[in-house]
Amino acid sequence: MMKVLEFLQKAKVFYAATTDGECGRVRPIGFVMDYEGKLAFYTDTRKEMYKQLSDHPKMEICAIDEKMNTLRLKGEAKFITSKESKRAALEALPMLKKVGYTEDDDVFEIYTIDNATVSLKTMMGKELEIEF
Repeated sequence: MMKVLEFLQKAKVFYAATTDGECGRVRPIGFVMDYEGKLAFYTDTRKEMYKQLSDHPKMEICAIDEKMNTLRLKGEAKFITSKESKRAALEALPMLKKVGYTEDDDVFEIYTIDNATVSLKTMMGKELEIEF
């Protein structure tokens, strides 16, 4: 898990793919943290991403590094929102406070990816080793 976390943090921006049930949706995200030994991300209940993950939890995250290696993380979103998980996210990325998120609000949501599989491949498609 730590190697995946490092890869995503180093990429800075990575892409989350969800579905609305009829069409795939992709958006850039840039936040990931270690929360209780799992990769954790955030979204907002006012965003389409939250509704899509709630209705259709299967998702994939894709990132690329400076060597053009591609990481894919696939699984099911599981919301783990609590005051503690929100507090951890706010500490990991203080900017979230500046945009108005608090541990007491009802819009700030934290999720992990359950049943995750991860692959790391070179630009030419060769499988590379990565721990998850």
